[in-house]
Amino acid sequence: MFDSFANPTFPRWAIMWSMATALYVACKTLTWRGRRAGDFPAWKHWGYLCGWPGLDVDAFLFGVVNNKPSVAEWAFAFFKMAFGAGVLLIMVPNMDGLNEYAIGWVGMCGVVFVLHFGLFDLLSCGWRACGVRAIPIMNWPIVARSVSDFWGNRWNLAFRDATYRFLFRPLLRRFPPAIALMVGFFVSGLVHELVVSFPAGAGYGFPTIYFVFQGVAILLERSPFGRALGLGRGFAGWLFAVAVVVAPSPLLFHPPFVRGVVFPFLQSLGLLP
Repeated sequence: MFDSFANPTFPRWAIMWSMATALYVACKTLTWRGRRAGDFPAWKHWGYLCGWPGLDVDAFLFGVVNNKPSVAEWAFAFFKMAFGAGVLLIMVPNMDGLNEYAIGWVGMCGVVFVLHFGLFDLLSCGWRACGVRAIPIMNWPIVARSVSDFWGNRWNLAFRDATYRFLFRPLLRRFPPAIALMVGFFVSGLVHELVVSFPAGAGYGFPTIYFVFQGVAILLERSPFGRALGLGRGFAGWLFAVAVVVAPSPLLFHPPFVRGVVFPFLQSLGLLP
């Protein structure tokens, strides 16, 4: 398998999607393991495994829906998906000839809006309309009032659910919270190395540095000094979260990944020559 990955004729973007899919399937299997099919209808079994990207298995299988989607929520989900499609189908092709790094970043934003903010939100609306508690994957990350709030309550809750259950919670039983937090973010960095740096064949270490920095920032905002500065709440907390999450993001999605993986992926979609 790795010989095929090393073959330059094997697209690096295909390696990325293969790694992401393998990790996702592993998380699905871990979360569902031990659940007996007789404890819930067969359609819920297949719905969770094949029709829902979330990883909160208990909420999906046994949860009670108390917030069925409104017309506005349906409309907003369609709008976000359409916006992402517009970025990919209109904006990206018109950037032809510009810097590959910039085009790649714009393309990534389009993909995230189509999938995470659009399609996944529509799936959440559909399942909740059917009475299934499918909690939205994205929970308004733009309004996060702290770095902790961003990673713990708002961004990619599927990944959050899996890491909290299988990583952070076991760590808390052995280590103080600060150490468990830093180890958890370090492991998150290693996971992203598999999806980002490994397919690119370069940039190793940068995603790990990014996530370790996130952990340090959370410890800072929870410290007496951070609380005195107003970090973790209000406008100061929001500004700090934006600076910490966004400013170093080129470490997470580093140039070798954007140029060597994302840009060719956009070309493979026919969006660029």
